[in-house]
Amino acid sequence: QVQLVESGGGLVQAGGSLRLACAASGRTFSTYTMGWFRQAPGKEREFVASISWGGGRTYYRTSVKGRFTISRDNAKNMVYLQMNSLNPEDTAVYYCAADRGSLGSTSQHDYDYWGQGTQVTVSS
Repeated sequence: QVQLVESGGGLVQAGGSLRLACAASGRTFSTYTMGWFRQAPGKEREFVASISWGGGRTYYRTSVKGRFTISRDNAKNMVYLQMNSLNPEDTAVYYCAADRGSLGSTSQHDYDYWGQGTQVTVSS
């Protein structure tokens, strides 16, 4: 069992930056793939980024590649999403998720545990 709590969301102007954090607790966390997803009002939840258990493999949706960076610190049970050059299109609730597989995944259906979400709002 894994518990996930996101933080770091807020209101920023276009072009600004935010760093989201996900605090994880539970056994075998270090072997899990960790991912970030987001859901905008009236839209389906979509994949943002993921990172394998050892950090050697990362995946990003095309629209955020080069702007967002996912990282993890297994010793601290933390996962981060650094978001730069934010656009209004990035406005959404962002969710941290954990997959018991260790190789990385871009599909929400592979993820077993979810946080409560943190709101990111980007103004023009």
